[in-house]
Amino acid sequence: MLDLFLELGADDDQCEFPYLFASGLQGYTKRTMEDEGVDMQSLFDDILEHVPPPVGDPEKSLQMQVTTLDYSEYVGRIVIGKIHNGTVRMGQQAALVKEDGSIVKSKITKLMGFEGLSRIDLEEATAGNLVAIAGFSDANIGETVTCPTEPQPLPLIKVDEPTLQMGFAVNDSPFAGQEGSYVTSRQLRDRLYRELETNVALRIEETDSPDKFLVSGRGELHLGILIENMRREGYEFQVSQPQVIYREVNGQPCEPYEYLALDVPEESVGSCIERLGQRRAEMQDMRINSNGRGQLEFVVPARGLIGFRGEFMRMTRGEGIMNHSFLEYRPMGGEIEARRNGVLISFEEGVSTFYAMKNAEDRGVFFITPGTKVYRGMIVGEHNRSQDLELNICKTKQLTNHRAATGDELVQLQTPVDMSLERALEYIGSDELVEITPESIRLRKLSKKLVKR
Repeated sequence: MLDLFLELGADDDQCEFPYLFASGLQGYTKRTMEDEGVDMQSLFDDILEHVPPPVGDPEKSLQMQVTTLDYSEYVGRIVIGKIHNGTVRMGQQAALVKEDGSIVKSKITKLMGFEGLSRIDLEEATAGNLVAIAGFSDANIGETVTCPTEPQPLPLIKVDEPTLQMGFAVNDSPFAGQEGSYVTSRQLRDRLYRELETNVALRIEETDSPDKFLVSGRGELHLGILIENMRREGYEFQVSQPQVIYREVNGQPCEPYEYLALDVPEESVGSCIERLGQRRAEMQDMRINSNGRGQLEFVVPARGLIGFRGEFMRMTRGEGIMNHSFLEYRPMGGEIEARRNGVLISFEEGVSTFYAMKNAEDRGVFFITPGTKVYRGMIVGEHNRSQDLELNICKTKQLTNHRAATGDELVQLQTPVDMSLERALEYIGSDELVEITPESIRLRKLSKKLVKR
């Protein structure tokens, strides 16, 4: 444990920590190996001795800051946070100080605490407790639940603004409705708006088509998590290429910039700097620690981060740590060069065959394997050249009564590229879509453009 702390750059005070020997399976802790392990009492004693108690006065006016949101079909929106001061009771009147300073009064209809991984009903909670409260239908992160007669708001927590948006639409491919349980526009709309109850950084806009919605979020990972959750729940839909949200500031077109922090192995520092330089990033700081890792800080346009996460993981072989947050809107930067080749497109519906794929193997790399169901307009691979190419991926070998001299040779295809959800979102172009179903992730050409409002 001490070696781990030193590797993470801990100072002398942080390295002075107590330690115990424990067995979770047998349910005991002990201070030395010679002691007899009986129960967890030594752990509880050390928690009381070394963990500082919460700071707060139960006698003061109520102050609880909303740090997390949840939703229940029975009680509505649930706000979760720590009581900084005061006492809260079930059924009492309370006030919510909104972001704009306005005050909304309401009754606490549900008061819950936490025991292990479950919630328990409470009648009363005091300063220092983590609680969940129902009764405020429009509460948001950072706002304060306080006393209605003496409202005392805490400093607001600012939630980062959305910087990317994607079009979510009902699946209209030839395979629509074959794999999902929820496929209609009403089901898609209800699910997206239900997500707004707990996902505070998400924004949803209606378009002039009832089958299409603009969904804005904090980045590809944020939107990708929503897509993956919906996919696992049985939803079937399609999404367009992530686009940066631009704004006009003082009459000048501006784009969002992000503060980017990287923690990477020392041998990956050069490649990270080179790739981010191509994406118009400006380095702010660089440090190489004695543990062989480098800390890099950049300011980069949000569009420069599109597609970078997967590339970053490959450059650092999965050992890199990446974090970014919204900085500000700045005037538009220069162009960022796109280096993707054209795609291979199936021009008929059917089942891909080994024979057809082997004959087309010199045209590029495939995203599918033999036996995959395909349709006209579906993207099956990446072309070696810059233009798109349509091909017959379902062609079968003509059978004859003659045996070829090379018939018994073992022929294999190149390993296909595994197009995961995250990689697919990074890969698609402006005229392409990702088709999402509980069973499949397909890339396709855009037959009808997602209409923006």
